Amino acid sequence: MDDVRFALRQLRKNRSFAVTAVFALALGMGACLSIFAFVDAALLQPLPYAQPDRLVGVYERVEIFPRSNLSYLDYLDWKKLNTVFSSLAAYQGSDAVLTTESGAIRVSGARVSDDFLKTLGVVPAVGRDFRPGEDQPAAQKTVLLSYSAWQTRFGGRADILGRTVVVNGEPYVVIGVLPNGFTFAPVGAAEFWMPLRTTAPCESRRSCHDLYGVARLRSGVSIATAADNIKAIAAALESQYPDSNRGQGSNIVALADVIVGPVRPILMTLLGGAVLLLVIAVINVAGLLLVRAEARRREIAVRGALGASRWRIVRQFVAEGALLVIASSIIALAAAAAAIRLLRALVPAAMMSFLPFLRDAGLTSHVWIATAAIVVLSVLLFAFTPLARLSVSGDAHALAEGSRGSAGRAWSRVGSKLVAVELAFAMVLLAGGVLLARSLYGLLHVNLGMQPHHVAVIAVDVPPSYNGAARLNAVHERVLERVLALPGVESAGTTSVRPLDGGNTSWIRIDGRPYNGEHNEVDTREVDAGYFGTIGARMVKGRTILRTDDASAPRIVVINRALERTYFPHEDPIGRKMRFVSFQTDRPFEIVGVVDDIQENPLDAVAPPTMYFPFAQDPDDGFWLFVRTRQSEDSLLPTLASAIHALDPGLATFGGTTLPELVGNSEPAYLRRSGAWLVGAFAALAWLLGVVGLYGVIAYSVGRRTREIGVRMALGAQRGTVARLVLGEAGRLVAIGIALGAIAAVAAAMLARTLLFGVTPWDVPTLAIVAVVLGASALAASYLPARRAASLNPVEALRAE
Repeated sequence: MDDVRFALRQLRKNRSFAVTAVFALALGMGACLSIFAFVDAALLQPLPYAQPDRLVGVYERVEIFPRSNLSYLDYLDWKKLNTVFSSLAAYQGSDAVLTTESGAIRVSGARVSDDFLKTLGVVPAVGRDFRPGEDQPAAQKTVLLSYSAWQTRFGGRADILGRTVVVNGEPYVVIGVLPNGFTFAPVGAAEFWMPLRTTAPCESRRSCHDLYGVARLRSGVSIATAADNIKAIAAALESQYPDSNRGQGSNIVALADVIVGPVRPILMTLLGGAVLLLVIAVINVAGLLLVRAEARRREIAVRGALGASRWRIVRQFVAEGALLVIASSIIALAAAAAAIRLLRALVPAAMMSFLPFLRDAGLTSHVWIATAAIVVLSVLLFAFTPLARLSVSGDAHALAEGSRGSAGRAWSRVGSKLVAVELAFAMVLLAGGVLLARSLYGLLHVNLGMQPHHVAVIAVDVPPSYNGAARLNAVHERVLERVLALPGVESAGTTSVRPLDGGNTSWIRIDGRPYNGEHNEVDTREVDAGYFGTIGARMVKGRTILRTDDASAPRIVVINRALERTYFPHEDPIGRKMRFVSFQTDRPFEIVGVVDDIQENPLDAVAPPTMYFPFAQDPDDGFWLFVRTRQSEDSLLPTLASAIHALDPGLATFGGTTLPELVGNSEPAYLRRSGAWLVGAFAALAWLLGVVGLYGVIAYSVGRRTREIGVRMALGAQRGTVARLVLGEAGRLVAIGIALGAIAAVAAAMLARTLLFGVTPWDVPTLAIVAVVLGASALAASYLPARRAASLNPVEALRAE
């Protein structure tokens, strides 16, 4: 306690030092702990399932899709023939329409095989799981509710079991409620879990792929062994079914990689940036302590001469370091808790449903352990670094050094090196922030093939009462007529799949060409006559889809330029005919036009070969409605939903947004935007700490060299010469820091290259701009000490001690 009281007195006497050190360290610790909390939630905490390390994602594989969907018939064969899984389940995200007293509403859902929950090791909190065979078409229609659906949609009523709910126009009996907090990220925030019930036409064809698999490995079986086993089965099926399975492989990956894989690169990049900021803060505080230790050199020597033991001095420095670090950690933990809440709130709700583990980010036990580790290491560093440079023996050399007009050996040897390291790390963070910002800019300025401004987007689900192509076309036309009559609406159109969302591919063959079972993969969309004009797409050749392209007209298709480049590189595709491989008796469709590439895949992926079919020739019970307006697109969304519900309360709407928001809030843009903002913030703080650290070095050096400068000026040195001497010292440190930082920045960018878009890790303009900005600001900070040195009075300088 004597040591603590003495340390408090010392820090009170040096308030500016204490406040600067505490807040610099708290800044670095707070940033590091807040990002570590998300890394812990996503990458360190185990998945909330029984023995999660035994769970794997099961996929088929084709050349352009390493993790492609399973066909139902392949899934059944893999399930029957494998020797490595104790269970293999299938699932599919499948939103649904819930019929309520107030009308139809869109709800999130999933279709799963009867052993899905057993595979995960999850037991319903209320009621029972699906029984074996309950996923077959002949079984009774049953449904499991998520805990949140039970509470919000049914008031948590105790008699929920056995209650009938109408989903997609069919009655389902509620048999159970899933545990509170249960999520399965690949299907988002599913509320209604229905058995697979394979009655869709797709699941009767081996060539149609619409499911995903999750499996539990048998005891002692590794992922590599499982992959080999399923690979052999896939090869056998390819030989047995060459028409549908040619080139169809398999892919087995840890379920943890499936769930957290998309966010791992950005989280590790942010953690690396936060750790660099913490290191810079620690270096900055260590530099301050060295400066302070230099001023106390004679004090420590005198204490040693008067009998103080080395252990007594060690305790004093440990107490001072501990007080600084504990005060910093208290502030850092409070700041981290606030930052975690803020960052969670900034994640779009739609994206959070697929990243549910981020909701668990907080001050967990792992964060407290990390805090304790930082505290212990910092105390040791802050206590022993200055002590290693000081003498407690009371020898004449130590007693005399405090009066010399030189820059102290400890500072010249160590302090300047620390500042060079600070500047190098600041260079890494600044370069990283600029590269991510340039990636975001490039991403948001890719050629979308659309004019997104003043376009509103909303999805419409049509109830099963509109059975048949004629009735689906009729309700589609009624919706368009009602929307086009709204004030300010210029045009409207529909598509079966929203841009930027990607989609499943189909195989095609081209009439008049030999076909040997190769995978000619293309995306498909059903669009109406108003779609291309509404989104601002440009027709390159031929004609667009017309209102007359209905079921009575010949089958036609419009293709994009990517399909033309891929399959018709040296010929005009207009008039050529194609057909789907999966339908052996399918009628061909004629190419009537080519549209410029629309960004159907995510922003960071290339536009795929895509075919656009007339909606009226193959109508669906759901579509995305795009509306161009002269007014604000945001203000139109409530009106759109109301107008559609007024036509028929059974029409469900969801996903209302604007096309600019759809682009700006897409996952690739969000991840890079959050990365650019956070790394940019870390970089700004690192730049500030680095510049302040350099100022401290030069200012301290000038102060310690006062007599030397006085001698130089007395012997005839000009003031400009003295200023150049000081700036030269700063320039050497800046040059060393920038050179080391440039090398480290390229290495760091190589590790994070999956986040870069349109720039290379070694982008010369970025490195040059960052080097100029950092160098100029650092030298500007050195100008004040240089000016002070040049303005010294030689007489007073020679008298200085």
